[in-house]
Amino acid sequence: MKEARYFYVPDATTALELPQEEATHAFRVLRLREGDEVFLVDGKGGFFRAELTMSYSKHCLYRIVEQKHQRKPWQYGINLAIAPTKMMERMEWLAEKATEIGFDCLTFLDCQFSERKSVRSDRVDKIVVTAMKQSHKAWKPAVEPMTRFRDYLERLPHGKVYIAHCYEEVERKDLFDCLNECPPSEDVTIMIGPEGDFSIEEVRLAMSKGAVSVSLGASRLRTETAGLSAVMMAQLAFRNHEAYFSSSDLNLLP
Repeated sequence: MKEARYFYVPDATTALELPQEEATHAFRVLRLREGDEVFLVDGKGGFFRAELTMSYSKHCLYRIVEQKHQRKPWQYGINLAIAPTKMMERMEWLAEKATEIGFDCLTFLDCQFSERKSVRSDRVDKIVVTAMKQSHKAWKPAVEPMTRFRDYLERLPHGKVYIAHCYEEVERKDLFDCLNECPPSEDVTIMIGPEGDFSIEEVRLAMSKGAVSVSLGASRLRTETAGLSAVMMAQLAFRNHEAYFSSSDLNLLP
């Protein structure tokens, strides 16, 4: 069976041409030519089977053969706000794996104990796009730039907010228990601190803004492991069993 080729086209129904970077990859690396079948995702749930009508250099034109809206494989919104590690490779790994699992938004936090004060969010976004295509998802998580922790608290997303930390003197609930008790249709935001943790003042400030103090379990986790664990817990709690389909399902459309 011929391997399916996936491309990210944000405006797939109107563009009718692969973005330049995707077109270059299709033509020069994959050596796709006129008549070859490709699959397109728009990052907003749109999933398309298409045929290339022209392929040369930096331009690949296509026509859509079939389309289907992919229901998100998880219910509600899952937002991760995390302080990046000194080694950015670990954050890039987190972005890739969390996208494969599935979530909605990644925000980088500049906290009191942060060792890294800047990130290349455009580079992380490219990693997210690659992971989305690799995992055959039609949903792309947003990647937001570095934001000061206090500023982030002033514009918290709608829904339940949790702050994970390791301070024993502050009462904590189990995150997975909290997620399982979330009201229907309630989006969640989970905040993960830097390698030195949030400061206790930051924890208390977040709690004063309505964030729930939580624990990720008995083990002490690295920052990127904590972030991935939080996304996985939310996935298990919010999983939508009726939303899965593969590229082969497009062939079953009437």
